[in-house]
Amino acid sequence: MISATIVTAAMLAIGDELLSGRTKDKNIGHLADMLTLVGIDLREVRIVADDEAAIVESVNALRGRYDHVFTSGGIGPTHDDITADAIAKAFGVECIHEPKAMELLGAMYKRRGMEFTDSRKRMARMPVGAEHIVNPVSTAPGFRIGNVYVMAGVPQVFQAMLDTLLPTLHAGTPILSRTVRSPFGEGEIGVPLTGVQKKHPQTSIGSYPKFDGKSFSTDIVIRARDASFLDAAEADVAAMIDAISRTRGG
Repeated sequence: MISATIVTAAMLAIGDELLSGRTKDKNIGHLADMLTLVGIDLREVRIVADDEAAIVESVNALRGRYDHVFTSGGIGPTHDDITADAIAKAFGVECIHEPKAMELLGAMYKRRGMEFTDSRKRMARMPVGAEHIVNPVSTAPGFRIGNVYVMAGVPQVFQAMLDTLLPTLHAGTPILSRTVRSPFGEGEIGVPLTGVQKKHPQTSIGSYPKFDGKSFSTDIVIRARDASFLDAAEADVAAMIDAISRTRGG
């Protein structure tokens, strides 16, 4: 048996367009997948409008509750990109045109023969004391302050920023997962599977129904941070399925 290290996270997705349905979020699922791989438990997700008070309230609530908080959206060049200012307010510091970010963006626009306008300079704004999160796609950096990691909303850029960020994070013991396929529907396995879960509190057991057009079956997914717990629960799930099969055969 290993001693598991549990590290938790939350995500705050920011943008009016997410709540109106105009933009379909792709970042939440990607973040969940990547955090699971490195052993960080995504415990909560919130979606808020481009509203300073809502962002401040959410950031302060989440950063005190979880080890890591990831945000997406609201760090672009337009007037409604207010995430940097809201994060600064949440931490009680000034939001400034950060010199290194100004240098990076200025050089990028110069290479492209484009004017470094006031709107584009907004992408260099971040709270005093923040550190850059590298943006290998479009140069404009995200930033980290405390345990909050602020990234772009565009999925391609969000994913690239996350790739550079993940290796630097404090992570936990990865969750192991195993799937047992049951030929029976949830109605038949529900009660005995509840008993298996109670017997193995160190695991998380989920059931996912399937229908092939003729009959129902169930994928039973067992998760644990220790292989021995996983093995024991899997053995009892298999025994449960065998017992149901024998009862049906009788």
